[in-house]
Amino acid sequence: MASKFQQKRIENYEKKGYIVLKTIRLNKSGFPDLFILKPGGEIFFEEIKEGKDTLKQLQKYRIDQLNNMGFDACCVHDKDGVIYPKGKIK
Repeated sequence: MASKFQQKRIENYEKKGYIVLKTIRLNKSGFPDLFILKPGGEIFFEEIKEGKDTLKQLQKYRIDQLNNMGFDACCVHDKDGVIYPKGKIK
């Protein structure tokens, strides 16, 4: 079940006409929670954190891996906004 914050993010993107895929289980661990497909072919990824939940090292690795491949990926916290990578605006 998606958190309230995650569900709000999904609903906001879908109102904009995006397709949002929530990952449940993949063949590789650590990938972001949401795969967001924007009209025109853009794809970006968000890891969602709430409360005291922290970003794990493998999740940081996957976000870096995606960014290094040319995708846009970040971690968004319900209270703090984008927490990784620092300086990323979403």
